[in-house]
Amino acid sequence: MNREAWRLQINQIDDRLLELLNKRMRLALQIGREKRAQKLPWHVPEREAQILQHLCTVNRGPLDEAAVRRIFTQIFNESRRLQE
Repeated sequence: MNREAWRLQINQIDDRLLELLNKRMRLALQIGREKRAQKLPWHVPEREAQILQHLCTVNRGPLDEAAVRRIFTQIFNESRRLQE
């Protein structure tokens, strides 16, 4: 495979990642609305810790645990920003 073919694959993956991130954010917005309606706290650090632990457990690399944590912490931050 050549560089152009790899770049095409990366572009396709980036498109899919963006689609999945937006889908995740729409779900986060729905959860945020539900939390507001029930007067529940919108930030649950224990839940984020559980998700991070799970992701680090199922991660098969080449991303290391620190990278997984950084990436998903940023995703969580954006979810909270949207929910506010």
